[in-house]
Amino acid sequence: MDGKEQGDGGKASPNPLLPSEATELIGEPAPETEGFYFQQTMLRIKDPRQSLPFYTKVLGMRLLKQMDFSAGKFSLYFMGYKKADEIPKGEKERNHFALSTLATIELTHNWGTENQPDFSYHNGNKEPRGFGHIGIVVPDVEKACERFEKMGVKFVKKPQDGSMKGLAFIQDPDGYWIEIFNPGNVC
Repeated sequence: MDGKEQGDGGKASPNPLLPSEATELIGEPAPETEGFYFQQTMLRIKDPRQSLPFYTKVLGMRLLKQMDFSAGKFSLYFMGYKKADEIPKGEKERNHFALSTLATIELTHNWGTENQPDFSYHNGNKEPRGFGHIGIVVPDVEKACERFEKMGVKFVKKPQDGSMKGLAFIQDPDGYWIEIFNPGNVC
């Protein structure tokens, strides 16, 4: 929440949780969740001809697997940070790999949206707010941002802007925000 929103009808305290209260609310994970892990987040994209080059050439990800569903008229593109020789060649093995690799992005393209000039997806950063951003760790935020600038990437926030220095926010072709940071600069 950013102070403007309250999910409980306005009864929430305007103050953050104390660490002790957060710890009390959380507790230990249930034993039944052993083996659960975060595998993917999905973003809907208007045009893979714009999004795939952005995620590969700008952000350095690889296409782990493309899945086309002709009956539903959509395609899934699983993107992630893996070396080329780590990605299996066989169809079944590659499917399993794409669906079990940690921290991937599933780009979902509903066929035909690329031909609709006024079509766009809600990025979650305009009212009503919801989804905020994904985060990408880079070795050097300034160098990464210099490269992004040369490539014509749209910035929401540059590293020297605002009160939080040393991190940036860029936008992908659909307007989704991507935080660019180095944990050593933020922590």
